[in-house]
Amino acid sequence: QVQLVESGGGLVQPGGSLRLSCRASGSLFSINAMGWYRQFPGTQRELVATITSGGITKYVDSVKGRFTISRDNAKNTVYLQMNGLKPEDTAVYYCRLGYFNIWGQGTQVTVSS
Repeated sequence: QVQLVESGGGLVQPGGSLRLSCRASGSLFSINAMGWYRQFPGTQRELVATITSGGITKYVDSVKGRFTISRDNAKNTVYLQMNGLKPEDTAVYYCRLGYFNIWGQGTQVTVSS
């Protein structure tokens, strides 16, 4: 059974950077796309970025040029490098295996001065 464990959230000032990590157990990681989503209070999760098994990436417009998704299949890990953080990026961030209902536990990102 695949499990996803996230790390790297925290409190950062506007303009700062954070790198989120999501490590997967099991053998399905390398053959599946991975995605990062975020959830604001009282709203549904929204897609932030995805990366295919071959490394093709897509981003929501609001993070283009600031966030970078990457993966290391040897480590079963997907990353989200977040630069130029804004207060409106404050949310709980989740990783997801492909389009399965398999999610990480979520990690809080707070951007505030």
